[in-house]
Amino acid sequence: MRALLAQLDFVVGDVEGNSRRISDVIAEARKSGIDLVAFPELALTGYPPEDLLLKPSFVEANLIALRDIAARCEGIVAVVGHVGRLPAGLTNAASVLRDGKVVSTYAKRLLPNYGVFDEKRYFVPGDDLVVVTVGNPSIDVGISICEDAWSASGPFIEYRSMGVGAVLNINGSPYHMRKSKERSGVVAERATEANAAVMYLNLVGGQDELVFDGGSFVVDAAGVVRARAAQFEEALFEIEVDPQGTVSGPIEPEYDPLGEVYAALLLGTKDYVEKNGFSGVVVGLSGGIDSSLTATIAADALGPDGVVGVSMPSRFTSDQSRRDAADLASRLGIRFIELSIEKPFRAYLEVLEPVFEGRSYDITEENIQARIRGNYLMALSNKFGWLVLATGNKSELATGYSTLYGDMVGGFSVLKDVPKTLVYSLARYRNFFGVGDLPPRQERIDAMEGLEEADLQMAVSKDEGPIPHSVLYKPPTAELREGQTDQDTLPPYEVLDRIIEIYVEEDGSLQDVVDSGIDEETARRVTAMIDAAEYKRRQAAPGVKITAKAFGKDRRLPITNRYRG
Repeated sequence: MRALLAQLDFVVGDVEGNSRRISDVIAEARKSGIDLVAFPELALTGYPPEDLLLKPSFVEANLIALRDIAARCEGIVAVVGHVGRLPAGLTNAASVLRDGKVVSTYAKRLLPNYGVFDEKRYFVPGDDLVVVTVGNPSIDVGISICEDAWSASGPFIEYRSMGVGAVLNINGSPYHMRKSKERSGVVAERATEANAAVMYLNLVGGQDELVFDGGSFVVDAAGVVRARAAQFEEALFEIEVDPQGTVSGPIEPEYDPLGEVYAALLLGTKDYVEKNGFSGVVVGLSGGIDSSLTATIAADALGPDGVVGVSMPSRFTSDQSRRDAADLASRLGIRFIELSIEKPFRAYLEVLEPVFEGRSYDITEENIQARIRGNYLMALSNKFGWLVLATGNKSELATGYSTLYGDMVGGFSVLKDVPKTLVYSLARYRNFFGVGDLPPRQERIDAMEGLEEADLQMAVSKDEGPIPHSVLYKPPTAELREGQTDQDTLPPYEVLDRIIEIYVEEDGSLQDVVDSGIDEETARRVTAMIDAAEYKRRQAAPGVKITAKAFGKDRRLPITNRYRG
C-alpha cells in the first residue's frame, strides 16, 4: 500500500478553502498512483472550530463540502477529518471516500476534556469500528482519531482481533515541550496492542494560542519509528506498508529541544499574523532581552519588511538601552522609529500634580510611562494596520510584573508562555546558530552547552547574531525609575521560574514550593503575587503555548477567589 499523509496547515472556518486544498491533493495523489490519502483531524473545518460548531449552518456547510469532495474521489481512497452528525449529536469524524461517495464514517470514541480540550461540549462519542481495504496486495486499515490512541480503552485491541495490517490515526495534537516523545511512546504502545503498523498523521500550523507541530510518523507493529515527516512545516508524506507490516518512508530529523521551541514560536506568530490579515507587526524596543527576542522571532517569521521596531525613551532610559534598540533593528534589517515619551509624561505629571499633591513618586508614575508607550503603539497600529506584539514573558505575566494598558498592550504575545530563563536560552541559541541553520544537529547543541561561559559570551556576541551582546548580559530592568532592576521586586529568575513551574504548571501547593528547597518567605510572597495577578492575565493578549500548562485555555482559575495554599 502506498499512502500519502497530508500534513497540512488548514484555516479554521474556511470550509471552502480547506475543501479546495483537500480536493487538489487527492487529485495529485491519484495521478501519482497513491492507494490511500489521509488528512488530519477536522481538516475540513480547521481545528479547533470551537463554538462555530454551535452554528447549524457551519456544520451543514462542512457536510456539503464532504459530499462534493467524495463526488470527485475516483480511483483512490481518501480519509478526511470533518464534523459528523448522528441522531445523538455531532461527532468528531473521519470519513472514507471511494468511488465517488462517502462509503463509511468513523466517529471518535474518546473525547478529551482536559487542558486545552473541551470536546464533550460539542461532540458525542462513537462506538463503531471502520476498516478500509486498500492496496495490491490488499491491506486492511483501521481508522481512529487522536485521543483514541492515548488510552488502552481505545479501538486498537479490537482492530487486532480483526487482523488489520495497519491503523490510521488522524490528529490535531497541539505542541508543547517534550510532546513529540510522549506521542511516539504512546503510539508504540498502541502498535503492539494492535499488532499492526500505526500511521500517525498530525496537523501543522498556528491557531490562536495553539501550534500544531506536524511531525507525523509511522511505526511498525513492534512500535519502532520507520518513517517521520518534518516538524513545523507542511508535508505530503509518502510511505509504503506491505501486508507483513513492513514500513518504509523518509525519516526527517527532529529538532533539538531549544530549536523545537523556537520553531513553534515562529510558526505560531507567522500564522496568527497572516491568517488574521495584518500587513505587518510593530514591536516596542526597550533595549531589553524580551523585546529583542520578540522582534527577532517576528523578523524570522515574517521577514524584516514585515516588522517595525519603535524605541520610546524616557528620562530614565539609559543611553546603552537606546543604542541596543537601534543596534538590534539594524542587525535585523527592520524599520526603526524613535519616539520620546518625555513630553506627554511631563504633561501627565503637570495635570495630575494638584490631585497627587503630598504624595511621593511611586508605581503610579511608572505605570503612566508604560501606558504612554502602549498608546503610541496602538496609534501606529490604527494608522498603518500593524499588529502590536506584546513583549512580556510568562514570569512577568505570572507575577503581575506588568502594566495593564501599558506593556501588556498588544494583539498577540509571542513570549506569553516562555519563562524568563528560557527567554535567555532562546536568545543565545538564536545568536549561536542562526535561523537558517534550524533544525541543528544535537551534537551542535551539546557543543554550545559545553562551552565555558567566557567562550559562550564570545560565541553569541559575534556580529552575525541579531541580539547585541550587552542585551544578553546586562541586568534586566523596566527603566521606569532611577537605578531600577527586576530583582528589586522579584527573586532571581532561576528561583522565580522554579516556583512558577511547581505552583502553576504542576498545580502544586505553597508547601510543595517550600519542600522543593525554596525559602518560605519567598515562596509565600511569589505565590501571593501569582494569585493576585489573575485579573491582569484575563486581559492579556493571546500567545503561543509552549509549556504543558499555559495561562489561558490551560489554566482557568476564578478571579474572585480567596483560596490560598
